[in-house]
Amino acid sequence: MNEPFPPSDAPSDAVVIYRTRLPVRLWHWTNALTVFVMLMSGLMIFNAHPRLYWGAYGANFDHAWLEIGNHGTAGYVKTAGIEIPTTGVLGYAQGTDEAFPPLVTIPSHYDLSAARRWHFFFAWILVAAWFVFLIYSLISRHLWRDLALTREEARPSSLWRDIKAHARLHLPRGEAARHYNPLQKLAYLGVLGGVLPLMVLTGLAMSPAMDAAWPWLLVMFDGRQSARSVHFLCAGAVALFIAGHLAMVLLAGPINELRSMITGWYRLPEDVS
Repeated sequence: MNEPFPPSDAPSDAVVIYRTRLPVRLWHWTNALTVFVMLMSGLMIFNAHPRLYWGAYGANFDHAWLEIGNHGTAGYVKTAGIEIPTTGVLGYAQGTDEAFPPLVTIPSHYDLSAARRWHFFFAWILVAAWFVFLIYSLISRHLWRDLALTREEARPSSLWRDIKAHARLHLPRGEAARHYNPLQKLAYLGVLGGVLPLMVLTGLAMSPAMDAAWPWLLVMFDGRQSARSVHFLCAGAVALFIAGHLAMVLLAGPINELRSMITGWYRLPEDVS
């Protein structure tokens, strides 16, 4: 099967490679849609009870490790005994007294049942896409060829060097940009093999029906409230990953990066060293 032609707008002396295969691109854009919908509908679900607990039980008068609320029109976030004013951002924003404002929730008005329908529907899309991508990664060896760290990359000195380079915004160029760098690999593997499965398991642990069928879920997470807390933390980790990912795309060149995720073709940044 012939690969598509490289983009015609690339400079004549540019090195253009076919870096992102079609299944990876499809999984990327499917995830982009499902994760955003799930995050936004999840925030609306959180609004129904904006407090998090550890253990099996949690209600208004129990000690919460995280609480988002308001004192009249003054919003706040409270954790570890510290109350942080967040008026206009969390707790009280855009004329509502909900934990998260309508701008970042689905639906944009308070509707718990609708938010749950959005959340559960796209959750199954996320699980199906993850499962199909995992099978593809194993069969095509994408997991070992593109995502697994080499022995040299896994050395602490090598990882530290890559961390310092990113901190200075010295992103890979030339041949070094042909493959994912070690920090990219660790981030992708962490989300693919850690955060997403943990989100699915904690989501199942919050379902009474699943708890009846698989009681070991509650044992694994020490109760439904602990599962809810871990689920929220995983969602936060995904949000941070997305923010970091978008920042790196902007720094590396958004047009080139987007073209790679749409057409598969990527122009290697010129090595000026």
